[in-house]
Amino acid sequence: MSNVLLGVTGGIAAYKAADLVSKLRQAGYQVQVMMTKSATEFVTPLTFRELTGQPVHQELFAEPKNWQMEHISLARWADLLVIAPATANIIAKLAHGLADDLLSTVALATTAPLLVAPAMNSQMYLHPATQANLEALKARGVHFVDPASGFLACGEEGIGRLASVTEIKEQIVSLLSAQDLSGKRVLVTAGPTREAIDPFRFLSNYSTGRMGYAIAEAAARRGAEAVLLSGPSQLSCPWGVKRIFVETAAQMRQQVMDRFADAEIVVMAAAVSDWQSASFSRHKLKKGSLQELTLKLVPTPDILSELGQKKQKQFLVGFAAETENLEEYAREKLLSKGADMIVANPIGGQEAGFASENNQVTIISPVGSDVWPNLSKKQVAWRLWSRIIQELKERKLL
Repeated sequence: MSNVLLGVTGGIAAYKAADLVSKLRQAGYQVQVMMTKSATEFVTPLTFRELTGQPVHQELFAEPKNWQMEHISLARWADLLVIAPATANIIAKLAHGLADDLLSTVALATTAPLLVAPAMNSQMYLHPATQANLEALKARGVHFVDPASGFLACGEEGIGRLASVTEIKEQIVSLLSAQDLSGKRVLVTAGPTREAIDPFRFLSNYSTGRMGYAIAEAAARRGAEAVLLSGPSQLSCPWGVKRIFVETAAQMRQQVMDRFADAEIVVMAAAVSDWQSASFSRHKLKKGSLQELTLKLVPTPDILSELGQKKQKQFLVGFAAETENLEEYAREKLLSKGADMIVANPIGGQEAGFASENNQVTIISPVGSDVWPNLSKKQVAWRLWSRIIQELKERKLL
């Protein structure tokens, strides 16, 4: 697992760095912490030592514990240098190449990517000097997690709050992930669709969108420009993903068609309704006036089949949720829909599928089938992109 070197500077938000360290350790990263002298006024080094299981680095001229210069050994150890919170002072040092303490010296010595999370008073953040320093660092390729707006420690409201720990962690995970989809334009569909019967009722299914959301998130983490077309879902928008909500199969089709020409990889993970009511009642159907209700259903657009006929350069992935004859039906779908790959998953079980955190899938492609064990949907998404990339390379499309 990757090594994260965290620099903590002297702001009130320094206490949030402890939560960040905890979350990174839980995610499996190795973490070491450097603290400026000012930072130790807000949080004790002991806190970070206990959270990391590592000594906390503070002094540039501390007695070395081995023959290596500490600022050089730390600089080489890091896969990513993160400064959170980053005060106006450290941002100015970084912009002008100053190196008068351990943190600023390591920042000059390391070749690892640098992620900065500013936190300060609004006036300090918006000051022309700070803004010029931020622009200079961005021009050098430094990554930022922009501060949030809200109530500040000084009692004022405005921009300058440290970004949420979750947001900082997500950015760290992204920067440390393989960027093998960098520059690729990816379109993912997710969730159910709803086909109205009257203003109160609709036809739908049990899909929550978890699988599609995980696929879109994994694509963004690996560097893709990811667009997610989502049916109704309670899930949060994945980090780095542009989300567009739709409701009906017709709306889903329209959005897909509008973006298909620009996409390079399309993953149709949505559980689009197969049927819709032939008619729509403008008023709620009253149970009291009906002993029985017969609905006439007509098919919705077959979006995957239409894409299969339309595709040129796109790599097209479809999904098949089945209760029986999983591989047989999935292979039939691969051929009849013109897809490049089908992800087949059984439905009806309690440990995988709709509404579950897990999924058990079989990958069907022209080169054969591959049965995967029961995995979390995030793991399935990550492995799916690795498989897609592998096939693209074999076809010399990547």
